[in-house]
Amino acid sequence: MPEPILRSPFDQLKGTIGLWTFAHEFVEPRACGEFAKKIEDLGYSALWFPELIGREAFTSAALLLAGTSSLVVGTGIASIYGRDALATAAAGRTLASVSSNRFIAGLGVSHRPTVEGSRGHTYEPPLAAMESYLDALGSAMSFSAEAKFDLPVVLAALGPKMLALAGEKADGALPYLVTEAHTATAREVLGPDAFLAVEQAVILSDDPDEITRLSREHLEIYTGLDNYRNSWRRLGFGEADFVRGGSEELQRALIAAGDLEQISAKISAHFAAGADHVCLQVLGTGLTGPAPMEQWESLSILTKSRS
Repeated sequence: MPEPILRSPFDQLKGTIGLWTFAHEFVEPRACGEFAKKIEDLGYSALWFPELIGREAFTSAALLLAGTSSLVVGTGIASIYGRDALATAAAGRTLASVSSNRFIAGLGVSHRPTVEGSRGHTYEPPLAAMESYLDALGSAMSFSAEAKFDLPVVLAALGPKMLALAGEKADGALPYLVTEAHTATAREVLGPDAFLAVEQAVILSDDPDEITRLSREHLEIYTGLDNYRNSWRRLGFGEADFVRGGSEELQRALIAAGDLEQISAKISAHFAAGADHVCLQVLGTGLTGPAPMEQWESLSILTKSRS
């Protein structure tokens, strides 16, 4: 009997809405599958999560995939300094195989303080480091049964050179903290065929003071990082916007805040600009707070409006 033809995870995600979260990090490992199943049952197409000082990313993906049947799981992102290319290829192919093509490896160069401080590596020039890593990934040999599986890869790309690399040597890009104008530029650089997923921060509230507070908290760290400031400069923002926590203009540009209609409009603008997939990061529970399940439920109606 011939093996079934499996759709790529990119085909599964086109035109859909997912979630970006690390709330599962505060759930016991054995409960991660149940956690992911709740997200799947709400109608979200994907769960993307970062990697920093919590669980190892590919192990975490395995836990999330094990409890679901249709949800795509993607690292968003895993640091290339966390494991060599051979390990990434081997782990990723295994995850793709056991999940029927529901895993995407989102890879990035991370940030110098994390790479040199927390990990103890030397932070190399980002573009050269990523290109070298992708070359090694492409030539990684495997003798396991799942060697026939391709490893789907997207890059955490903001600038034009990294975006171009994402289109040439990876399957696409997953930009973080960007505007609709960036999405349009990214699509132009990537070309029509590469996959483009966009992370979108969301505040579901009609309280202006709450929106301002949460926006400042969210942007506090990022306004201190050069790669994000450089990305925003290319979008027309300046030094006055980079006060810690961001100017009001920067906050409004980067964060979708308000009611469902306002948030839906922001999502639609990304799709209109060329995004294939939008993943929502709901703000409001803090770094170690509980999962915003109630807000995920409220926002899930937006997934149905696109089906």
